[in-house]
Amino acid sequence: MASSSSCNYDVFLSFRGVDTRASFTCHLYDSLFERKKIRTFIDDEELRQGDAISPVLLNAIQGSKISLIIFSKDYASSKWCLNELVKILECKNTNGQIVIPVFYNVSPSDVRHQTGIFGDGFDKLEQQFKEKPEIVQKWRYALRETSHLAGHESTKFRHDAQLVNKIVEDILKKLEKITVSTDSSNGLVGLNSRIEQIKPFLCMDLSDTVQIVGIWGMGGIGKTTLATAIFNQFSSEFEGRCFMSDVRRNSETGGGLEHLQKQMLSTILSEKLEVAGPNIPQFTKERVRRMKVLIVLDDVNKVGQLEGLIGGLDQYGPGSRIVVTTRDKGVLEKFGVEEEKIYGVNGLEFDEAFELFCNFAFEENHCPEDLNWHSRRVVWYATSNPLVLKVLGSSLCLKRKSHWENVLDDLNRICESEIHDIYDILKISFNELIPREKSMFLDIACFFEGEDKDILMRILDDSESYALGVLIDKSLITISHNCLQMHDLLQEMGRQIVRQESQKEPGKRSRLWDPKEIRRVLKHNK
Repeated sequence: MASSSSCNYDVFLSFRGVDTRASFTCHLYDSLFERKKIRTFIDDEELRQGDAISPVLLNAIQGSKISLIIFSKDYASSKWCLNELVKILECKNTNGQIVIPVFYNVSPSDVRHQTGIFGDGFDKLEQQFKEKPEIVQKWRYALRETSHLAGHESTKFRHDAQLVNKIVEDILKKLEKITVSTDSSNGLVGLNSRIEQIKPFLCMDLSDTVQIVGIWGMGGIGKTTLATAIFNQFSSEFEGRCFMSDVRRNSETGGGLEHLQKQMLSTILSEKLEVAGPNIPQFTKERVRRMKVLIVLDDVNKVGQLEGLIGGLDQYGPGSRIVVTTRDKGVLEKFGVEEEKIYGVNGLEFDEAFELFCNFAFEENHCPEDLNWHSRRVVWYATSNPLVLKVLGSSLCLKRKSHWENVLDDLNRICESEIHDIYDILKISFNELIPREKSMFLDIACFFEGEDKDILMRILDDSESYALGVLIDKSLITISHNCLQMHDLLQEMGRQIVRQESQKEPGKRSRLWDPKEIRRVLKHNK
């Protein structure tokens, strides 16, 4: 299948408007997009003009992970629907797009052979195109091929609501499999083995109890990546689900834990909670208590965060699972997480670490012979930490051998020191930046992490915008949903660099971000 990063939509809906737009398709779209937040393309009648597929529809089909075809009684009477179908099958055969047929009040056999009420419309259209038999033949082939695919028949369900729920469940499972498959092929070396190791901790076969599992390890070791993979793989098995990222940072900003708890419950219930004040209505809690939920709390550093967000395990329905990632094992122990339910994330095995490093240093899973020894030394210094391997690999990509030797000298000097930490190793990549790039890195670390990229671009001169691409290439920042993202270890390294400009007098630093320090500097004219 085409890379998910190149897809604009999760689902493309192909349907006959006069048959189902205001009824079945409308309810299906609402469940997919409004309730489950699945990016779904539904066309506008104005896009259907002339014989050819409009560019908008064409791009939507090509840019979707799944095409859902709703065969209804008049589907085959529409040349636009049939042309869409031909294009969808083309995407299936060339890009591996997933195609799911829905037989709505028509049988697969009627679609396959163009018979019954479904065939009546096709017969009329065939007469219109009797001078173009090659087009009709394409349509027949597309209908025949699609009718053989695994799908859903409305006659096997008691009512439309049941059918909609089944389709949504099917699509969620397929999308999550795509995500897991894509993650596994995107340089996340060693992920699958870790998922297999943590599965017994989750006890997914126990449906009558609520389980809480801790994922514990040092910064940059891959806790968030593992928790994300678990969420993607298992979330379709739960009635409600929520992934709360960066709890440590988010609990200290905005509305604090109260805001995060409302956000969590809103996500679980798939609705916005209109609650004034700190108290959650008892009925809302009762609803959650009746649900089987999956909750992931990422980067927790205080037991109070768990108490404020999770409360007691009895507040969730049987079969619920809660996963917590943290650098501090004591937080899990104080909250009562059993020792056998805490998964310690270790560094990668050397061969895995070497492969991950090569993915970023050489953009393939092996290295040139003349840099083999150098690469193995870098991996050894990185202590198999995925973040360090990624940053060092990106900084060495396409560099001359002499540059590699200089970096190894720096690593050797740092690691021979009795007092050094991961920041010292990560700082090697920062030191290689030119002044404009360093300035942008520090600006993002101090002010713009998590902000919309366009905000930063409006502030920059055109001559400075290239620096953003450099930081991305060096794996110092990433862009997700147009937001600037920086690993918290890299952010803290950047802020340490600024603090070291003047340890005792914040007013002499180039940047201030702590509200208390800003207030103190302004109040005393520092």
